[in-house]
Amino acid sequence: MNTTLPQQLECDLVVVGAGAGGLSTAITAKKKGLNVIVLEKDQVFGGTTAFSGGVLWIPGNHHAKQKCIQDSREAALTYLKHETKSFFNADAVNAFLDYGPEMLKFFEKNTSVKFIPTLYPDYHPDAPGGVDIGRSVLAAPYDIRGLGDNMQRLRPPLKTITFIGMMFNSSNADLKHFFNATKSFTSFIYVAKRLAIHLKELARYGRGTNVTIGNALAARLAKSAFDLDIPIYTNASVQGLVFDDGKVTGVKVGQQQQNCQIKAKHGVVLACGGFSHDLERLKQAYPHLKRGGEHISPVPKTNTGDGCRSAESVGGIVDLQYADTSAWMPVSKVPDAEGYGVFPHLLDRYKPGIIGVLKNGKRFTNESNSYHDVGADLFRACKNFDETAMWLICDQKTISKYGLGYAKPAPMPLSSLIKKGYLIKGNSLEELAQHAGIDGKTLVKTVQHYNIGAIKGEDPEFHRGSTTFNRYLADPEHKPNPCVAPIEQGPFYAVKVFMGDLGTFDGIRTAVTGEVLDQANQKITDLYAVGNDRASIMGGNYPGAGITLGPIMTFGYITGSHIADLAKGGQGLLCSQSQPVVNQQSTEEMRHVS
Repeated sequence: MNTTLPQQLECDLVVVGAGAGGLSTAITAKKKGLNVIVLEKDQVFGGTTAFSGGVLWIPGNHHAKQKCIQDSREAALTYLKHETKSFFNADAVNAFLDYGPEMLKFFEKNTSVKFIPTLYPDYHPDAPGGVDIGRSVLAAPYDIRGLGDNMQRLRPPLKTITFIGMMFNSSNADLKHFFNATKSFTSFIYVAKRLAIHLKELARYGRGTNVTIGNALAARLAKSAFDLDIPIYTNASVQGLVFDDGKVTGVKVGQQQQNCQIKAKHGVVLACGGFSHDLERLKQAYPHLKRGGEHISPVPKTNTGDGCRSAESVGGIVDLQYADTSAWMPVSKVPDAEGYGVFPHLLDRYKPGIIGVLKNGKRFTNESNSYHDVGADLFRACKNFDETAMWLICDQKTISKYGLGYAKPAPMPLSSLIKKGYLIKGNSLEELAQHAGIDGKTLVKTVQHYNIGAIKGEDPEFHRGSTTFNRYLADPEHKPNPCVAPIEQGPFYAVKVFMGDLGTFDGIRTAVTGEVLDQANQKITDLYAVGNDRASIMGGNYPGAGITLGPIMTFGYITGSHIADLAKGGQGLLCSQSQPVVNQQSTEEMRHVS
């Protein structure tokens, strides 16, 4: 395992970043004949992917076809036109729909990357072209001992979504056993076996070795890279691009107080993860920061916009144009030895008996909508407040059954989290509101109004449980509405929730095949962008589970194939399609091309 860069190095292609975007591009280019080097400025590889749900949204994928799930390319195109609205880019969307299924087959046939089907509905299944099942696939679990000595360089999962370091499968079936461990002997045995295996792994390796979701995807991609003799140099920070005669010819790298220059015969690919921790750019992009509010991102802190700045240094453009700049994620602060960890609220909001209120004590949205939709509603609902935050509220019965945020269900104790201030408790709603800093009189009225319908399983104000997606992560055993139950018996509990993100949507302006474009929409020779560095094709919306990783790996595959074809003297993939993914000047024109 050689992770130290020599002072001089030469290759065909340099990829900057070791998440799904960078690794999928590197693997594709290598399989198609290029000599590739991957640089990662962090001490671990895996990027945001290692923290993610590991889901890819790929309409027309072969897993769905094998299960005879009915869908069509036309329906997916209709759905994306509806979801992206004025930012619909026909060339980019058609390339995604054409090459997504091909990418999936390529990786499953040629690498260690494997997927399994999921039951995820689209996030807006009732919209034109939306479906209830079939478009999302999940990375298969992986035993990271297959990485050998590189196992310790894999980014660990996000601490706050593990239980003593153990990862859960992203499925209702797995979580159901943990929720029911004290009520069902079958679930108790299931959980006991999982815990026993995990404790053995911790004792021997210092971490869990059977990983799931995004950690499994990152591990499988890295394993595939190593199998192809693609080196991944960690602690390798790119200090600048080498730019000669209008062409990018390499990178300058700093590693462990030493400098190195790498020559890249066929170019450099920027895959640095977007700008979720670039505070200066975020102040320009995020309305809630402009108002003086707080933003807390769970993505790796090394995602500081390096790719964006590198592109700009040679004339590239970073557009800030979407109404929703990022994939929003409501998060809470979990006190720990380092200050706090970030907990993403992926599951609790869907459960019956939990509602979200603002500082004024009022509900503002359907809490069972997607994290992005709830986040978008939150920052708009708080436009006249001094902070962008909500409080998730529930009663004793609900927290005992489902937990709330980082607080686990019974029999796990709550006292420590109450003492640390993470979990707020009140014997009455008025007392809870006083402790939380919420308008107490209005909160009481809000809960009373909500309970009138909730007793019957109804939510006439915001229609929780009205879509298959609302119901997917709820409690199917709770009748008649798996998302709705009254809030009745104290004590009552609250968790304060802030705005966070899963990665940026806005990004570097590129051609479909990944070339970075300048102000005149001309390609900057041999400079490419993939992953969250590249502007999303989703127009600032979030249509379904995996709409970041699905396009990220698809365009990584497209860009890697394109560069390899050019290197062999070909015209490149999609040689007639060179429009930018998002081009403000030509948006209206592109909307009508399909």
